[in-house]
Amino acid sequence: MSDETLTNPAAEAQEGEMTPDVVENHAEGTTSEEGQAPEATSTTETPADAADLLEKVAALEAANASLSQVVEERNNQYMRLAADFENFRKRTQREKEELELQIKCSVIADLLPVVDSFELARTHIQTETEAEEKIHRSYQGVYKQLVECLKRIGVSAMQAKGKPFDPNLHEAVLREATNEHPEGTVLEELKRGYMLGDRVLRHAMVKVAAPAEESSANDTNPTNDVTDV
Repeated sequence: MSDETLTNPAAEAQEGEMTPDVVENHAEGTTSEEGQAPEATSTTETPADAADLLEKVAALEAANASLSQVVEERNNQYMRLAADFENFRKRTQREKEELELQIKCSVIADLLPVVDSFELARTHIQTETEAEEKIHRSYQGVYKQLVECLKRIGVSAMQAKGKPFDPNLHEAVLREATNEHPEGTVLEELKRGYMLGDRVLRHAMVKVAAPAEESSANDTNPTNDVTDV
């Protein structure tokens, strides 16, 4: 045999081979080293960043104030428009009612002479036969129907006799000196006046009492007891 040491191949392979425990420990070490995350570096806020934030806050506050002002202006405009529209609506309604009343008064005023004719006929016509009485009753029925229609729409006749003279309601066409009534008292209603609600359709034509001394001043003309106004 030579001096060279014979090596056993099986032994060398066994020496180079790692046991399972060694492999597992080696894997765990590698995994733990790879799983360690790098430590986070702490960031500190600089004065420049704080100044930028303050500028942004100031800009947002200015924008908010501007928007609030715009909203307030729009709200004021809306309130003014709403008030103007309400005033327009009320004014239009008043004008409409006034126009309707004027038209109604005009139509009724044209009918009043017809009423006067019926009343004149009722007081002056004297029927002598049954046929005449029948005709009289028939047109008086028409007169009553007309009066009822006028009452339903609010027309009323004035009652002027015995009341103080009122230039807003009466038109004095005669004056009569008398001691029996105070001066200015309506003695007689010559033509009846009418009203629609509180509006005068036609003034009543009346004879008004005058002071008694006027009669003594007219002693030279005793028949002139009634004088034109």
